[in-house]
Amino acid sequence: MPRCSLNLATMIFLVMLQGTVVVLFYSWYSQLSLGPCNSASSNGKVHVLLLSSWRSGSSFLGQVFSQHPSVFYLMEPAWHLWTKLKKPSARVLRMATRDVLRSVFQCDFSVMDAYLPEQHNVSSLFMWSHSRALCSPPACPLTPRNQFSNQTLCFKKCDSRGLKQVQQACGTYSHVVLKEVRFFELESLYPLLQDPSLDLRIIHLVRDPRAVLRSREASAKAFENDNAIVLDQRNVPAAEVQYQVMQEICRSHVRINERAQLKPPPLLKDRYKMVRYEDMVRDPHGEINDLYKFVGLEMTSQLSEWIYKVTHGKGKGSKTEAFKITSRDAAVVSEAWRSMLPYSKVKRVQEVCKGAMKLLGYRMVNNVKEQKRFELDLLVPRKQYQFSWLPANTKDPSKS
Repeated sequence: MPRCSLNLATMIFLVMLQGTVVVLFYSWYSQLSLGPCNSASSNGKVHVLLLSSWRSGSSFLGQVFSQHPSVFYLMEPAWHLWTKLKKPSARVLRMATRDVLRSVFQCDFSVMDAYLPEQHNVSSLFMWSHSRALCSPPACPLTPRNQFSNQTLCFKKCDSRGLKQVQQACGTYSHVVLKEVRFFELESLYPLLQDPSLDLRIIHLVRDPRAVLRSREASAKAFENDNAIVLDQRNVPAAEVQYQVMQEICRSHVRINERAQLKPPPLLKDRYKMVRYEDMVRDPHGEINDLYKFVGLEMTSQLSEWIYKVTHGKGKGSKTEAFKITSRDAAVVSEAWRSMLPYSKVKRVQEVCKGAMKLLGYRMVNNVKEQKRFELDLLVPRKQYQFSWLPANTKDPSKS
């Protein structure tokens, strides 16, 4: 009799154990498939990663978000990691880079201690004065949240010891936006998309490789360390470095776009959007308003006016300051490569980026005459491409 009772108890235990395993598995699978609207533990915060590559217009896009009164913005936190750790390649650094982003998204800046000087200030953060949030209360009393920041004044008046005020400021905003140029595939970001404490959206910014090459050449010295990491510290002839780096960048855009478009995992649904820099400067208000909607922000009249002024000025951009945002005719600047880049270099970058240019909608030029003929539009109309998975309640402007 006791023997039968023991077997019954064992069976009950096994049934209960099986039920627990099923519940845990279902919970794990649900987290894996979560879209942004279902993230139950993000405390209402939205986390946005501006994913791009060097000299692709990402500093401008960063300012579009930084100047929004609901946004805490930080520029390239992984810069600290890439300059501090002397590792051989981007692949080796990718997990550490992702972990830095995770902590900063959660407003935990203790992760930066390992990469900053022992006695660090706010000014130790890379391009910190480009963040309007770090020039506004509670980080600094200089700039009211509903006003645009002045980087020069901020740099003079808003530096403080330690990152306590930075962390406090981060916690007071509904959106945390980070710009990063140091990811070369989406798979590294999957743990962030699976994290129930994050409500992550990815905006993938691309630009015509010919324009990127021209811009990189103007600031070549600034990219020497990054180039070495991208190229796995290989011994590459000086004349070939830029082209091999461009090849890696173009390959990364193809990998990212194909992963997001061709049988993407459920966790990417409604959380990835691609935008071409050229589309953004041709229709800045429409494109940026669409990006705001994608991440749950509203366009303000002040922002609309600021965007127009910045993209419709008479300037030609800054050649000396790689990250300076000035008023310029952005559409004209975006095609400056056509008059300034020798055709031999155009031909070479077209060769190494052929697949990416076809995928992203950039027409080739076959000779100098085509390159200089500005009435020849080299941007394939956007309606021929599907650049994003938009939420069901958001209208895709490419179909209007």
